[in-house]
Formats: sequence, structure tokens, C-alpha cells
Amino acid sequence: MTYKNFTQKNWTSWHHLLHKEFLSKEKLIPRGANLLISVSGGQDSMALLNLINDMKIQHNWFVHVWHGDHQWHEKSERYAIELKNYCDKKNISFFCDRANKKNISSEEKARDWRYKKLSERANQLLNENQKIMDIYLITGHTSTDNAETFLLNLARGSNYAGLSYINKKRIFEDNIFLIRPLLIFSREDTKKICNLMNIPIWEDPSNYDLKIKRNLVRKKIIPNFETMYPGYSKRINSFAEKMTQFNQEQQDLGNLAYISCKDAKGIKREILNSLCIEARCTILNIFLKKNCTKQLNSNNINDLATSIFEKNKGQIHLPERLKIIWDRDYISLEKS
Repeated sequence: MTYKNFTQKNWTSWHHLLHKEFLSKEKLIPRGANLLISVSGGQDSMALLNLINDMKIQHNWFVHVWHGDHQWHEKSERYAIELKNYCDKKNISFFCDRANKKNISSEEKARDWRYKKLSERANQLLNENQKIMDIYLITGHTSTDNAETFLLNLARGSNYAGLSYINKKRIFEDNIFLIRPLLIFSREDTKKICNLMNIPIWEDPSNYDLKIKRNLVRKKIIPNFETMYPGYSKRINSFAEKMTQFNQEQQDLGNLAYISCKDAKGIKREILNSLCIEARCTILNIFLKKNCTKQLNSNNINDLATSIFEKNKGQIHLPERLKIIWDRDYISLEKS
């Protein structure tokens, strides 16, 4: 069913834009899919929930909502109940998990907890209904989130991959896909969507805590850059997309170089050291990714490549009780 064949009172230009995105990218979320939408209650996720729910009939989607109560403020339980009531009125199945505040004391731990719980709920849906082949986890990441992530990763000293555009779709685990359809919108767009459609918002007070790095970037750094250079965020997103293409090219070329440097004993040091520092870093990064879950940042990779180039023999301890060892001929990994 196309947009022209479909009319409803609450259909807006925002629905039309997102609907066109799904029609042009049919593999993003297929017809008849089961969706599990991560909804915090903020403007991005509430705009996402309402847009998706309004167009579910056209795509024959089955919509479920998951909410994570972080217990970071005194109203969090009340917000969860109000959000559940909102979903009940729309006949949307609702799941909620409550965290132990002590176990999610950082941004990274909270993010890991959310994805862990989303995975558990997705697998629950798969197990309860054997007819369901795949689950699509839907998050409300916008182009503004991408600009924030770019700046944070740049400040951390990230490599090309960290400066790339957020993937719209990726495999999360077996039969579970992670989808970010709102990347075509900004946070300013989702604010307008919520205002236009009178969508309620349950804003987490912790979003205003400037001790949290992302909040500082969102509330202070990006607005200041936008004042100095209007359109800054759009240019950052455009650059991040180019970085994605560049990173894919680098990966293909890097894999070819890696194959030429490696045999059963490890990486051939003489061949590796004949290359420029950037190529050596790329090859070592590929080598470590194939053997380590936790990766080194770009500065550590650069230091490692330099040490291997300058010293004929050495070893460096890595995460997960591994160590990288090299001599005149080969570079290999061993258990510590």
C-alpha cells in the first residue's frame, strides 16, 4: 500500500518522510516484522513510537515496547507506569525492566544494561512464538545523536570506524536486528513532531546533568558550535557519512594487506615494517579484532606499531589475558 492509497487524520509530513524511507529501503524493516521499540519516554523515542505505530497497518508490523527504568530519579517508577498506561490505551504490548542503580553508575554500564535487557526481551518473544522468525529492535537515535557520538569519539582518540555514521541496520545477534530509522531526523525535528502531534513526553531529569559527558556535548558544546557556524551538525553528519565510505574502503584494502602479511605462524614482521605507519596500524587492528573482544584505541595501536617497528623483540600485555609477542620474524598472540 502506498502513501497515496492511505489517509488518516494524524498523517503528517513526518510520517510521509519516514514512510518513503521504508519504501526506498525495503530491507530495513520487512513487511510483517515483529518490532520491539526501545522507549525511554523522551522526545526522540516518543516520536519514534507514534510514527511507527501510525504506519504499522501499512507494513503489517507487530509493535511491542520496551522501557528501561534506570532508577536514576525519584519519579522514574511513576514515569514507567504512565508510559505503560499510554501504551495500553493504544493496545501496544509493553515490557519494562528495572535496573539496580548501583550497577549502572556510568553511561557505558547503563547502555550495556539496556541492550542486555532488550536482548532478553527479544529472545523471550522469539521463544514464546515459534512463528516469529526475526525480531527488529528499534531505537530512537537521530542525526543529532550521530553528531554527538562523532564529537565524543573524536575527543577519545577514536579510529576511522568510531568517526563513521551510525549504522541504520546491523545484526545484533542471531535472528535479532538493530534498526535506527530516525537518523533521517534531528532532535529539533522530533521536538516539532511531538509538539505537532501533542505527544506526551516523560523527560528524565538526569538528561540535564552536565556531569554526564553526552549531556554536556548536547546542551553546551553543539549549541555553541551551531551559533558560531550555523548548520554545523548537518556538516558533521555529512562528514561522518563520508568517513563510513572511507572506512569501508580501508577495511577492504586492509584485509588484502593483512592476508599478504600473515601465515600460520603469525604476521610477518619484515613485510609489516616495510609499510607506512598508517598501514601497519590498520593491519595490527585487523589482527587484534580477529582475536580480542575488547579493542585498543587508535593511540595504543599507534604505540604498538611503533614499538614493533623499532624493537626487534618485545611483548605487550593486552585485555582478556592476552599478550602480543614479536621477534625478528613474526608477530603473534599468546595467553598471559
